[in-house]
Amino acid sequence: MATFISVPLKKSSEVELVKPLSKFVTATYPTGEDQAEYIRSVEELNKLRKSALGRPLDKHEKNHVTHETLLKNKVCLIMLLISLSVFLQLCLTFTWKDAFDKGSLFGGSVKLALASLGYEKTCVLFNGAALASQIASEQNLDSDEGLKAAAKYYQLASGAFGHIKDTVLSALNREPTMDISPETVGTLSLIMLAQAQEVFFLKATSDKMKDAIIAKLANQAADFYSDAFKQCQYKENLPKCIYFQEVLPVLAAKHCIMQANAELHQSILAKQKKHFGEEIARLQHASELVKTVASRYDEYVSVKDLSDKISRALTAAKKDNDFIYHDRVPEVKDLEHIGKAALVKATTITPPLSAKFTDLFEKMVPMAVQQSMSVYSQRKAETVNRLVGTMREATNLCNGVLASLNLPAALEDLSGDSIPQSIIEKAHAIVQQGGLQSIEQLIRDLPELLTRNREILDESLKMLDDEESTDSELRSKFSQRWNRTPSGDLYKPLRAEGGNFRSVLDKAVQADQVVRERYNAHCEMIALLCKPEAELTAAIPSANPAKTLQGSEVVSVLRSQLSQLELVKREREVLETEIKGVTFDMSSSFLTALAQDGAINEEALSMSQLDQSYGSYSQRVQASLRSQEELLGNVQASHQEFSSLKQSNSEANDREEVLKKLASAHDSYVEITSNLREGTKFYNDLTEILLKFQNKCSDIVFARKTERDELLKYVVVIRASPGSPVPRPSLSPPTRLTPPPLDQPPWVAPPSINPPPMAPPSQAQGPPYPTYQGYPG
Repeated sequence: MATFISVPLKKSSEVELVKPLSKFVTATYPTGEDQAEYIRSVEELNKLRKSALGRPLDKHEKNHVTHETLLKNKVCLIMLLISLSVFLQLCLTFTWKDAFDKGSLFGGSVKLALASLGYEKTCVLFNGAALASQIASEQNLDSDEGLKAAAKYYQLASGAFGHIKDTVLSALNREPTMDISPETVGTLSLIMLAQAQEVFFLKATSDKMKDAIIAKLANQAADFYSDAFKQCQYKENLPKCIYFQEVLPVLAAKHCIMQANAELHQSILAKQKKHFGEEIARLQHASELVKTVASRYDEYVSVKDLSDKISRALTAAKKDNDFIYHDRVPEVKDLEHIGKAALVKATTITPPLSAKFTDLFEKMVPMAVQQSMSVYSQRKAETVNRLVGTMREATNLCNGVLASLNLPAALEDLSGDSIPQSIIEKAHAIVQQGGLQSIEQLIRDLPELLTRNREILDESLKMLDDEESTDSELRSKFSQRWNRTPSGDLYKPLRAEGGNFRSVLDKAVQADQVVRERYNAHCEMIALLCKPEAELTAAIPSANPAKTLQGSEVVSVLRSQLSQLELVKREREVLETEIKGVTFDMSSSFLTALAQDGAINEEALSMSQLDQSYGSYSQRVQASLRSQEELLGNVQASHQEFSSLKQSNSEANDREEVLKKLASAHDSYVEITSNLREGTKFYNDLTEILLKFQNKCSDIVFARKTERDELLKYVVVIRASPGSPVPRPSLSPPTRLTPPPLDQPPWVAPPSINPPPMAPPSQAQGPPYPTYQGYPG
C-alpha cells in the first residue's frame, strides 16, 4: 500500500510582539490592574508563538501527547490571533517562507512579509493543518486507536486547508505565496479528505465488515483521489511544482488501488449472488488496475500483496466458471456501477477551535467596537452640534433683530438723556468677563496653538517622506533585488489621514480669520462699554425727552413681547444643557452585535440610538424656533407703531444709532469670546490626536527601517557574491530562475513573476476630530 501524503510546515521569522503590543496597551488603557494583566497576556502570546512555531514534528518521537501539545499550541495561537485581530490593527510585519520552496544556492527561498494579522492567522492555520497531516501519517494503522486518530487528523487538516481556501484572499488583499493560494490549499483539502476516506476503508477491512460496505467505501475513496488528481493536473501552477509533481503519481496510484479494492470486494458480493461472470469481469478489471500501478508507479507504491490476492481469486474464479458454471463474462462497461459511501467530512473551522482555550484578551474592548464607538461619538457630536448650532443661530438672529430695532434700550430711553439699564448691564457683563484684555489674549494664543499643531503634523509626514525617499533610492539601486512592498503604497492610509488633519487646520485658520474680522468690526464699541459709567454717558448723544410715550399701550405690549422672547432664550439655554448632558453607552450594543453577527452595522445601530435619544429634543428645538419667529413678527409690528409715535429728530436718531451699536457690540463680544475659547479647546484636543498620529507614523517607520536593514544586509551579500543569478525573493514571491535538484524533497516552485502590489493594511480608526461651534469638524 502506498504511504500517506503529508504537508511540510511553513517557517517564520521571529517577530517582536511584546514592545509594540505593550506600547499599544499602555497608550490605550488606563494604568491599573487591567493594564498589567493585558501586558502579561502579551508576554504569554509571545511565548506561545515561539513555542508553536519553533519546533517541528519529530517523526521518531512516539509520544503522541507531545504531538497533541504541538497542535494545541498552534490552535491556541490561532484563537489568540483571532481575538487580537478584533482589538487592534498594528503595523506588525510577519514574514513567512513558502512551505514548498527550498530555495536555490544564491537566491534563498521565497518569502512574503505583510503587516497583517490576517496573514499571520492564515500561515499559522496552514501549519496547524500541515502538522495534523504529519501526525496522521505517523499513526500505527494496524491498531484501532491509530486508525481513529488518523481519520480525525486528516479530516481536521482537510477542514483547515478548506478554510484557508475560502478566506486567504480577503485576509491578505493581495496575491499570496503559492503554498497558501486558493488552488493549492483547495487541492490539499481534497487529498486529506481522500486519505481520511481511505483510513475508513482500512478500518472497515480490519473489522471484517460486509463486502458491500467495504466496496462502497473504497469506491468513494477512489473518487476522492480522482478529484484530487484532476486538481493537481489541471490547475495552472500546480503541475509546475516539484511537490505536486511527486504527489501526482501517488494520487493516480491510489485511485487505481482503491478502485481495484472496490472491484475485488464487489466481486465477492457477485460470487455470493452466484453471478460468476460478473465476478470474473470485476477481478479482471481489478487485475488490470494493479498492473497499471505496478508498471507506472512502482517506485512510489507497492501493490504486490494486493496483486497476488486478486490473481489468486481470478484464477480460482476462472477455473470454476470454465469447468462448472460456464457463465458469460460481461464487458466492464456493462457492469453495474458500484455504490459510494462517504463517511468523512472536512472539520469545520469555527471559533473556538478548542473547548479548553482561554482568551488572554477577553476583557479588552474589541477594536471593531472601539472603531464603532469612535464613529458613533462623531455622529453624536454632529447631532449635538447641529441642534445646539440651530438654537444659537436662532438666538443670534433674535439679538440682531432686537439690536437693529434698538430694543429694549428704546423703551428704557424714554427720558432721552440717561443710559438705558440694559446697556449698563451689558457694560458690567463685559467688564466682569475681562473686557478687551481677555479677548485680545485669547486672540494672541491662537497662532501659537496653530503653529504647534502644524509642526507636529509636518514632522509626522516628514518621517514618512524620508523613509519613502530612502526606500525609493534603494529600489532604484538594487532593482528587482529590492523586492518588498513600496513605502508609497504602505503609507497611503496615513497620508490620507494626514491630509484630513491638514484640511481641518486650514478650515480652522479660516474660522480664526472670521472671528478676528468680527472683533475688529466691534472693537471700538466694546472698548466704549468697558469705560466708566460717566464716560459712557458722555459718549452717548442726548435727545429731547419723549415722556408722552411712557404710559402708552404700545410700550406695554412691546415690553410683554420682549419678556416672552427672553423666556424663549432662557429655555434654550436649559435645553442646550440637557442636550449636551445626554449619555448612552453604545459599547454594550456594539459588543452584542459583534457576538451575534460577527460584524457591527454601526450606522444602523448609531442612527437608531441617536433618533431615540435626541428625537424629542429635536422637536423641542423646532417648537422654540416657531415660537421665536411668531414673537419677532409681533415685535416688529409693535415697534413700527412705537416708532411712528416717537418724535422724529436728528438727535434722537443719532442717540438710537449709538445705542444699537452698543447692544450689538455686547452680543458680538459674548459670541466672539465663546468662539475663541472653543477654538483654544479645539487646538488643544487636536494636539492630542496629532500626537497619537505621530506615534503611529513613528511605529511604522521604525518597523520599516528594521525590515530595510535586514533586507539591505542580505542584498549586499548577494550582490557581492560573483555570478549571483537570482534576486533575493524575500518579501513578495518572484520567479525562480534555477529549479532545485531533483533529488531534493518535494517543494513547490514559487508563484508568478509579477504579483500584484500589496494593498496597504487597514488602519485602526483614531478618535474623531474635535468639533465645536464656529470651528470645523
